Amino acid sequence: MKVLHTSDWHLGQQFYEHDRRVEHQAFFTWLLATLVEQQIDLLLIAGDIYHTATPSASAENQLYQFIKDAKKHCPHMHVVIIAGNHDSANRILAAQPLLAQFDTHVVGRFDVSAPGDIIIEINTNNKRAVIAAMPFLRSSDASSLSQTKNGPSYAQGVANAYELALDHAYKINKQKSPLIVMGHLHAKGGDISSDSERNLVIGGEESISANVFGNKANYVALGHLHKAQQVAKNETIRYSGTPIPMSFSERNYTHQVNVVEFKSDKKQSISTTVNPLYIPRSADVIILPKGECVPLNDLCEQIKALDTSQHTIAPYLRVKLKSSDTDTTFREQIEQALEGKHVKFCGIERVREQTTHTDNDTVFEDLSEVEMLNPLNLLEQAFANDKDMAGQSVPDELKVLLNDVISELTEQEQL
Repeated sequence: MKVLHTSDWHLGQQFYEHDRRVEHQAFFTWLLATLVEQQIDLLLIAGDIYHTATPSASAENQLYQFIKDAKKHCPHMHVVIIAGNHDSANRILAAQPLLAQFDTHVVGRFDVSAPGDIIIEINTNNKRAVIAAMPFLRSSDASSLSQTKNGPSYAQGVANAYELALDHAYKINKQKSPLIVMGHLHAKGGDISSDSERNLVIGGEESISANVFGNKANYVALGHLHKAQQVAKNETIRYSGTPIPMSFSERNYTHQVNVVEFKSDKKQSISTTVNPLYIPRSADVIILPKGECVPLNDLCEQIKALDTSQHTIAPYLRVKLKSSDTDTTFREQIEQALEGKHVKFCGIERVREQTTHTDNDTVFEDLSEVEMLNPLNLLEQAFANDKDMAGQSVPDELKVLLNDVISELTEQEQL
């Protein structure tokens, strides 16, 4: 059996207010050709199909049209989709009756009372596989599984949820078919980009041990982290990463999908081969200057010298400038340098140099970094900065209250 693993499409994303449908369509065109060329039996999409819990009609139509086209060109292929932290479980489950007509299986939520519901058996073209399709687990999904001696533990809840699901998968896999585990989470040791992935921080625990996937999986297909990578130095536990850069911090990523092939010998021993296929980038992402900040005049000259003639789709351009160079005319000068340029301008990043510390670190005044602030870290910083609480640790009771607030807000986002 041949499987293609992808994730984190983020359909409907507005990149600094620029629409990305053309880029996503270019990816779908490439992906469709790849599915046909590689003769894929099973397509795995490991969460974050959409960028928001309330995607636009055009984003939903783009997904449905792709599924329809994929089934037309690959009639024997099945598709498995799990919800990510950006997705609304209710929203994607509402499309299940429609997508089922195209052999597409959607898993939006984990039910503790019915862990077997996320186990999917695929039989296609005389090939079989068993899939533990675990969606992103919100704290409420595993609250009854999270209790420990020291109070609620999100990581323990996730581990117990996987254990319940895998027990069911083992029972129905008497034929010893390839076992695939899916997940949308931050596995320990995974590299994140600086401003794209929302921290999956619940109760202060953000990363999950790879041990939760058990020791019988032939492949683990993960989503959430945007950089394609192995987990725990294991060839068969992987993030596929995003198909296009979701932020300027991802401009140097090599985007890919993973083609996974299972082969069985006479003793029913299954070997797994993973072959990354690199996705051509349809729109470049550029920051000027490439290195340290330069004077405003030099920056404007670099903008004017930028050659975008080879780009079919206009690249995204963001510039950085020292705060000391932001006089009353800097915006006007940059706008003049941009005149006639085939680019999608994404603003100016003002950079100021530290003057009160001994190090020479540069501070970026960019609101996008605020999204990456960990709620628990903010609470700890508040304690550290308060003169009456300095040196004290955050009480466990307060951490639990913060966890409850995050859970309530997350649940409201999904309605």
